[in-house]
Amino acid sequence: MKSRKAAVVFIFITVTLDMLALGLIAPVLPKLVLNFLDGDTSNAAKMFGIFGTVFALMQFFFSPVLGVLSDRFGRRPIILLSNLGLGLDYIVMALAPTIGWLFVGRVVSGITAASISTAMAYISDVVAPEKRAGAFGMIGAAFGVGFVLGPALGGLLGNADPRLPFWVAGGLSLTNALYGYFVLPESLSRDKRRAFTFRRANPVGSLVLLRSHPELFQLATIQFIGYVAHEVFNVWALYSIFRYGWKEGTIGLSLAVVGACSVVISAGVVRPAVARLGERRTLYVGQFFGALGMAIAGIARTGLGYFISIPVMMIWTISGPAAQGMMTHRVSASEQGELQGAISSLRAIAVIIGPGLFPFTFAYFIDAHHRWNLPGAPWYLGVALLFFAMLMSFRIDQPPPTEADVAAIEPSPIVGSSV
Repeated sequence: MKSRKAAVVFIFITVTLDMLALGLIAPVLPKLVLNFLDGDTSNAAKMFGIFGTVFALMQFFFSPVLGVLSDRFGRRPIILLSNLGLGLDYIVMALAPTIGWLFVGRVVSGITAASISTAMAYISDVVAPEKRAGAFGMIGAAFGVGFVLGPALGGLLGNADPRLPFWVAGGLSLTNALYGYFVLPESLSRDKRRAFTFRRANPVGSLVLLRSHPELFQLATIQFIGYVAHEVFNVWALYSIFRYGWKEGTIGLSLAVVGACSVVISAGVVRPAVARLGERRTLYVGQFFGALGMAIAGIARTGLGYFISIPVMMIWTISGPAAQGMMTHRVSASEQGELQGAISSLRAIAVIIGPGLFPFTFAYFIDAHHRWNLPGAPWYLGVALLFFAMLMSFRIDQPPPTEADVAAIEPSPIVGSSV
């Protein structure tokens, strides 16, 4: 029991440090790219866009690979090797003498950061089916912690040296790998492992699993729509500058509030919401508040109204863990890694689509050459997407987990802990 608790705590810490490391370099990577290109902002913006797209593509291609590898060899070696690789990669990026080396670093970090899907599969292994939504909520809180602390700390360190955050990120990842080596037990027994096949490991083949059950496919579609809608945050800064004249400090504060709300709701609301409402109702209630918050953001005429939209919108955070919990009920224990890899591939596709969809929508509806001026258009698009997903959620059944399912997986102490 103690080793199982330590393992789940490690997964929480792993995801937190992964997000923290990614957040650390977020404020300084554009500056580093700009330095390599002799201060040419136009070329730097294009290169930074390429970096983001390549990172998302690596996530898309390698999330299912790592997920299927974890189904074959176990979760532990994949998680530890990914942490080790990510730490070494950040060090390479810290030392990068040219932009080419920096580009290679982003490719490798996209591959190794895809281990998040394996961490999710680990949670599926050790948490009882009816309690997985709460555990996934804790992982959502880990994302929020990294999102809040990472950029703030990275900005402070970057003021001293733009390469310093890379060294700190590398140190965190390597320390995490060493810590995991001593405390992380294997969660997938040998009798539940599956052979590695390229059909399951390629990003298109891995998505076939999502069509193995009608409701699994519906849930996957709902998740994908939600992931795309979440990419509206790509216009957060531009929208606030255009409409409210915000400066960097106010933008940073607002994003910190977004992260803080995500942490509080993921850690403190998901489990009681699922216990009271059930996973299906939690799913569409969260989508409703997400759509309502986006509508407020689009309508808000003042910065205060924009701030008010944040806590309303972030109640949407309860939907993701509920949907993932429902999806894990519909595959076997030996397919959890493949499932999480497929989910990560869906997220990566959304990340590829979103950065073009919402900024271009914003640009089109504020174009002075048109007769209209509708800066809230990207938020209204997000509202439409979430309402469509909510309508789909009404058609999902919530069958209770069988006694065999519950007996097969020992409940994890994370559900009742304060981690």
